[in-house]
Amino acid sequence: MNRLGDLERAVMDVLWQRNEPLTVRDVGRALADRDLAHTTVMTVLDRLAKKGVVARDREGRAWRYRPAASRENYVSELMIDALGETGDRDAALAAFVRSMNGSEAEALRRALEENDEPRT
Repeated sequence: MNRLGDLERAVMDVLWQRNEPLTVRDVGRALADRDLAHTTVMTVLDRLAKKGVVARDREGRAWRYRPAASRENYVSELMIDALGETGDRDAALAAFVRSMNGSEAEALRRALEENDEPRT
């Protein structure tokens, strides 16, 4: 999974914040402070669709775009891919854990405990 560029990330932030599929025009309005051309937003969304980061459905003459996965799932995939790039996953995980603050470490402990609970 590829990391997103600055503009791609801004577009995805808009899509992740909304609970509905958006048109190019909707996304452009949400990014009005960036003064982007309609065609620029269209190109970014088209590239994100080709990368599989967004899904799109035709509605009349327009496409409606939505995230293909939640922000959390996207970041999780990036982390998994990054671990695959290291020669020593255990060392990378240990370094990651050492970089956490107390509340982050506690959230990780809870997630690990939930993962270890028997499934019914």
